[in-house]
Amino acid sequence: MDIPPFSKLGLPAPLLKAVESLDFEKPSPIQALAIPPALAGKDLVGLSETGSGKTAAFVLPALTKIDLNRQVPQALILCPTRELAVQVCEEVHRLGANLPGLHAIPVYGGAPIDRQLRALKTGVHLIVGTPGRLLDHLRRKSFDPADIKIAILDEADRMLDMGFREDMESLLGAIHEDHQTLFYSATMNRGVEQLIRAFGNDPETIKVKRKSLTVASIEQRYYEVRHRSKLEVLSRILDTEEPRLALVFCNTKRSVDECTEALLARGYSADRLHGDITQQLRERTLQRFRDGTVELLVATDVAARGLDIDDIDIVFNYDLPQDPEDYVHRIGRTGRAGRTGRAISFVFGRDIYRLQNVERYIRQSIAHTRIPSQEEVEGKRADIIFETLKDLLESGAYEPHGSQIERLLDQGHAATDIAGALFSLVGSATSREGEEIAEDRSKHEHRKSFDRDARTGGSDAGGAKHKNKRLSADAEKGMTRLFLSLGKSQGAKPGEIAGMLYREAGLPDGAIGKIALFPRHSLIDIRSEFAEAAIESTRRAKLRGRPFKLAHDRK
Repeated sequence: MDIPPFSKLGLPAPLLKAVESLDFEKPSPIQALAIPPALAGKDLVGLSETGSGKTAAFVLPALTKIDLNRQVPQALILCPTRELAVQVCEEVHRLGANLPGLHAIPVYGGAPIDRQLRALKTGVHLIVGTPGRLLDHLRRKSFDPADIKIAILDEADRMLDMGFREDMESLLGAIHEDHQTLFYSATMNRGVEQLIRAFGNDPETIKVKRKSLTVASIEQRYYEVRHRSKLEVLSRILDTEEPRLALVFCNTKRSVDECTEALLARGYSADRLHGDITQQLRERTLQRFRDGTVELLVATDVAARGLDIDDIDIVFNYDLPQDPEDYVHRIGRTGRAGRTGRAISFVFGRDIYRLQNVERYIRQSIAHTRIPSQEEVEGKRADIIFETLKDLLESGAYEPHGSQIERLLDQGHAATDIAGALFSLVGSATSREGEEIAEDRSKHEHRKSFDRDARTGGSDAGGAKHKNKRLSADAEKGMTRLFLSLGKSQGAKPGEIAGMLYREAGLPDGAIGKIALFPRHSLIDIRSEFAEAAIESTRRAKLRGRPFKLAHDRK
């Protein structure tokens, strides 16, 4: 179909300005077809799947019906779940950003009712809520539907499936007859038809043809994993596949916190996003994720809404979502901009039935995959050690330790046995479960290694390599150089080091300068005013599951 621009749909200037600020290039088919008749006051039945832009298709017309000078509910949006109610209310605030004084609130069960009572008493223009809690407010007389001009049922079929028929009928029956009703549903079943016949006023039906919900460039697979084993399996997959950026979805804020803390304890560079995170901290976390300082982002669906990053390699469904639509939203954050992507789900027990619902919804099968064994993980780690040692040998940037090797040879040890023992030693140092190996570092050796060409892997906090370039022997003006007792042989990475320091010390952006990695230690340039705080706040911290020493560099 030939889709007109938003400017041709009849929207008022404040809403057009909001649409433009959100970088919507053009309306989706459901928006182009539904907005004009909705603005004209007609009842509608919109048949459209998730990801089609249906939320804006009903929110924009609803906002045009509101008189901002009257602090009474004038628009009502019913949603099946609290999560969807919160998402829709966020969209209301985004699209109504240029409507001064607009007050919209989400109302749902499972949250303290006192706060909702206060908000309703203060006065609101638009309410987004679940049927059960809204009916509760109706019976308490804290919600007065007398001035409702437009009522919207988002995912009407799903609300009927969840047993909300009587609640929905009670709510719609309480609104005066002279109001507009918009019904949105993915399917037109008998229950939806009955609801429309009972409460619709000769509605116009708009149907958008369903398209493939996932792109072919996303490889989808699942693992059967008990809850207590999820973290171990996640770690194994991360260690064998080594994604540059990965997004881990959990269903609850508590699950996000527990998963993030466990990943940090194992030495991964991870951070979290959920509803309790402030907007300032959210923006800071997202920027670090974009920069690669944080490599794993653990989030809830609501917190990840609007996240637009092209370089995400893998999306993990640590908890399988309840709704197939949420699955589509989640995995759509990988495989962008022509890239391939991977989506990995953990399921067990009854989850398998939800996974089958997802497969029916997306019309694709999801491959069952065997969990990587610990031997495979160790093999991958051995390959990393091999490549690291090979690079070190080829660069020549290492101490020969000839006298020690000669002593071992004199005692009858074969050269291959000595090399094998050293491989085992390095493997133990890089293993997350391995015990810490003490370092014996003299000032002279350290100074020589730092002044040597940065062929051993100097880098800045963002992980950019600086090869064939001599590193300065002194920190830049305004910076202090710190010594970290972990290096390349322990698997340390610049992004992990920077992420740990930002997280533990609460450093502001830009506080960390260059990070130089060496086989058994690292050197970090940090703004001088934050050096002591960084040292003090990391005394009990761990990196890659190992304790470490952070101190002023000694020349």
